Amino acid sequence: MNKVTIAPASDLKLSQIILGFWRLQPIIASELVSLIKFAIDLGLTSIDEADIYGGYKSQQYFGEALKKEPSLRSKIEIISKTGIVLSSSGLSKSGIGYYDTSEAHIMQSVEQTLTDLNTDYLDLLLIHRPDPLMNPETIDAAFQKLKKAGKVTNFGVSNFTASQFEMLQNNMETALITNQIEFSVLHTSPIYDGTLDNALMHQIKPMIWSPLAGGAIFTKENEQVHEVRKVMQQISGELGGIPLDQLALAWILKHPSNALPVIGTFKKERIQSAVDALKVELTAEQWFRILVASQGKPMP
Repeated sequence: MNKVTIAPASDLKLSQIILGFWRLQPIIASELVSLIKFAIDLGLTSIDEADIYGGYKSQQYFGEALKKEPSLRSKIEIISKTGIVLSSSGLSKSGIGYYDTSEAHIMQSVEQTLTDLNTDYLDLLLIHRPDPLMNPETIDAAFQKLKKAGKVTNFGVSNFTASQFEMLQNNMETALITNQIEFSVLHTSPIYDGTLDNALMHQIKPMIWSPLAGGAIFTKENEQVHEVRKVMQQISGELGGIPLDQLALAWILKHPSNALPVIGTFKKERIQSAVDALKVELTAEQWFRILVASQGKPMP
């Protein structure tokens, strides 16, 4: 698997498939070390985290693996996120979940993330959700302090609309080098709402969460899923019987934004299958057949 430069404004290179730890549960450190080594051997070197994942525990489990095998750190790229306060957090005085993109919260969150991960720096930090109260100058000040201190080398956002991305980027000096968004054969709105157009305009590679629609492609039962699954099974047969998870990833990978899917599996065979999706080539007609099935109407 090739590593790709994520944006013109940065020399950061990420693997074309990213391993996401949002589902990471308590795990023996040696088992996680083995999984990470397996992924690295396949060329999958980028790992996606967030301060809130696992109820603020996921990064601790990951950190135990890095503590057990410190040499792994130089072989991987770590992405994390900040800006969400869970209702279960001690930071929430009223017991509600909310967003916080203040300088104090960003700095505190990154410090805790570095401690949890047993690392000195992050390769990429994202604002997890667009905060209605976010102040671009405040966020920029935090980003610049973190970069100057060598604690974070690159920055981006997650779940931002095109206009939210533009508002933030146009009012800060720090380059935003990605937008992590939801996109799949069952969630195609980024094609039409300007999000992917915005990524292409800025020449940034978007990261894609839930690229398999949270498993709904295989488990959910409704008209959209039935139609998409039927068409995907037909196309799978045309391509020699490839697994549907590979086909779903290949559909994302065909988009000219060169998106980077974030997969959430801890099964080695599923990781291998995801990497194999890079070899799948869809025709334009096959790609549109899936899109038409998903949206439930022909192209205008």
